[in-house]
Amino acid sequence: MAEETSSDLNNPALQPNGEDTSPAIGLISQYVKDMSFENPNAPAVYQWQSAPQLDVQFNISAEGVGDNLYEVALKVDVTSKGDEGTAFVVDLKYAGLFGVRNVPDDQLQPFFLAEAPRILFPFARRVIADAVRDGGFPPLLLEPIDFHGLFMQQVQAQGEGQADIPAPVGEA
Repeated sequence: MAEETSSDLNNPALQPNGEDTSPAIGLISQYVKDMSFENPNAPAVYQWQSAPQLDVQFNISAEGVGDNLYEVALKVDVTSKGDEGTAFVVDLKYAGLFGVRNVPDDQLQPFFLAEAPRILFPFARRVIADAVRDGGFPPLLLEPIDFHGLFMQQVQAQGEGQADIPAPVGEA
């Protein structure tokens, strides 16, 4: 019979009833929640000579969808315009379903607005690249984004009392 030591009793992950009380977050599923690709000026767009300008916008949202279940959605809007008009528009809402266990509430927001988007972004990037390629354009490979750095900038700006920056609840 194994002898319990005082350090075993102080370790919350080694409870006598066998219950695992250590904090954990896991990705259950990821998916395209909504997507739109528009090519409003086809077929003329394929003959345009001007270099397009890209406008890329990101938004992050997180919401509870059940007991210890949260959906984090990465919304990416891309517009490509040239002198002649709009070449294409991509709107993607790519989401992940995360299970959460024993994580303090003050740690959820940093995870949902920094770490979860970092996990989801490479997959959303591939969906966008494929959609743009399938629309007849060269694949668009978005640059990596430092979601943690953006989140920390928002937190710091809030701490300095900058009223024009929204609270990091749903956006990063």
